[in-house]
Amino acid sequence: MSEFIGLAAAALTTLSFLPQALLVIRTRQTNGISLIMYIMFTTGVAAWLVYGIMEQSLPMILANSVTLLLAMVILGLKIWHSLQARTQGATEATSAPIAS
Repeated sequence: MSEFIGLAAAALTTLSFLPQALLVIRTRQTNGISLIMYIMFTTGVAAWLVYGIMEQSLPMILANSVTLLLAMVILGLKIWHSLQARTQGATEATSAPIAS
């Protein structure tokens, strides 16, 4: 019975994350996402996955594997967009005319 409850909880929490993850992946819009929060979230999910493996808990392994994959994709997009914004900002700053 507890395994069933674990699988149901894992399915619900992972599926609840899916629409937002798919929206970010589809639109590539990461402006509203905190980089620090997503680093912490992804690290936490990875830790839960390791814990699930150590405990040999199928619900934890399945849910956190899927969530970690999606979180890593979103984190990668966020980092990519952050680096692009910094590069673009630096380029604009160095090419701006000097006011006299």
